[in-house]
Amino acid sequence: MAVFQTAGINIHYEVKGNPDSVHCIAFLNGVMASTGSWSLLTPVFESMGWRIILHDFRGQLQSDKPTGPYTFENHVDDAKALFDHLGVKRIHLVGTSYGGEVAMKFAALNPEMVKSITVIDSVSELDAVVEGFVRGWKFLCDSGDGEAFFWGIAPSIYSPEYLAKNHDMLSQRAKAIKDNKAYLEGQKILYETFEDDVTITDKLHLIKCPALVICGENDILKPPKFSKIIAGNIPDSEYIIIPDCGHVTIFEKPKELETAVLGFVLKHEFP
Repeated sequence: MAVFQTAGINIHYEVKGNPDSVHCIAFLNGVMASTGSWSLLTPVFESMGWRIILHDFRGQLQSDKPTGPYTFENHVDDAKALFDHLGVKRIHLVGTSYGGEVAMKFAALNPEMVKSITVIDSVSELDAVVEGFVRGWKFLCDSGDGEAFFWGIAPSIYSPEYLAKNHDMLSQRAKAIKDNKAYLEGQKILYETFEDDVTITDKLHLIKCPALVICGENDILKPPKFSKIIAGNIPDSEYIIIPDCGHVTIFEKPKELETAVLGFVLKHEFP
């Protein structure tokens, strides 16, 4: 674990696997997540000796939370500065939800750097339902109670089956952020960034690298219709639905996701 400073902001990052490998992949977090959220997907790339880069966006748990609003271009600039700092020239990007949206923006703005992108449970535009969820999340942030915030959001991101099977673990996560007001303040800024700046459908044609678009079949927050829009507007894209899965595919169906991501990335690393 380390801290990198860009534009006066401390960005928490981690490098796993072989730090000298030319085979490089970065995982970009969902909005409520942190680097540890990828623990079920990184080991397969570690076992192959790849270089794996993870970081928390500005506003997220372990990075600085400067006053907002931010833009997705801010996140792209932070990530690019980190990759430059680490000497990365070309990279595969894998992003879930908010991280998938950052990945699309990154690939559109820096096509020369990106070998492929995998976009999981993301959107490139909004509708009234997504806006309604996010509006409610901001009210939960204002409550100042991280535990209430977590349980208020949980039904919109986890499937009923996952909630039932993992209640004790989720309860611990909720209690861990109960009094973390800085976390909630950062979350609210990120939600406002999402509302104001996530729309990118009309720019998806600028993404020149291969793209894998994945969505949980039962995702009610960012349902498959949004992934279909993304796949339909990126010229070189593949589209996969993960059955019996809610929004957080990286937790609910990690093995299925590993198979899809690994196969796609290897295909475009060793064509």
